[in-house]
Amino acid sequence: MNILIVNGVNLNLTGRREQSVYGARTLDEINNSLKTYAAARGHEVAFFTSNLEGELCTAIQEAEGKYDGIVLNAGAYSHYSYAIRDAIAAVTVPVVEVHMSNVHAREDFRKTSVLTAVCKGEILGFGEDSYRLALESFFA
Repeated sequence: MNILIVNGVNLNLTGRREQSVYGARTLDEINNSLKTYAAARGHEVAFFTSNLEGELCTAIQEAEGKYDGIVLNAGAYSHYSYAIRDAIAAVTVPVVEVHMSNVHAREDFRKTSVLTAVCKGEILGFGEDSYRLALESFFA
């Protein structure tokens, strides 16, 4: 399988911002770990990161026919981006929504995702392991 991992707004600061929430490892370190994890199971992963909503929509749209699935951590866009929601709904490639933190144990505005209803599933609260669990949902 070939999976695209898409990271959204502020995730480029992982390892530097709110380490008590997101951990001390950088996004590059997490991505390298995921690449090794997937390869050891005979699969490939590619990565796309952007702080721009439209670029995230384009990455989702362009995944059609290229990838078997998308692991998406849209960051704060998860809570209000109808544009990203519509991009997910417009493609046939399955999307698993991921959050490193347990958004339900945080601020009230984080408890609702406008993306979940159009995703294959949602995995949250397991730190960087949330990404691995999402990959496993495709590999199983």
